[in-house]
Amino acid sequence: MATIYHNPRCSTSRNTLARLRESGEEPTVVDYLKTPPTREELAKLIADAGLTPAQAVRRKEKLFTELGLAEADDEALLDAMAEHPILIERPFVVTGKGTRLARPIQNVEEIL
Repeated sequence: MATIYHNPRCSTSRNTLARLRESGEEPTVVDYLKTPPTREELAKLIADAGLTPAQAVRRKEKLFTELGLAEADDEALLDAMAEHPILIERPFVVTGKGTRLARPIQNVEEIL
């Protein structure tokens, strides 16, 4: 069973969801802006994907600059992403084979 942390307004997220369905998966879809992961869940997603919080934050998001996160350490970034889920890069996909950030979308192929 797959889970996608999805933002329906994001084309990469929509395309990843379509790719999962094309592979025969009907994933659990978590609209992470409405139902955000806890800080602990987020830290686990990021670690399981082999990333750091700095690699999983949306640097181009206006709020990133407004909060002055350019020099923030990983703990501060996790705090900010937990408080403001719009800062979480998307989409994260979890399957029985692992966790990936589908940026680029081809990353998800490794866990299908």
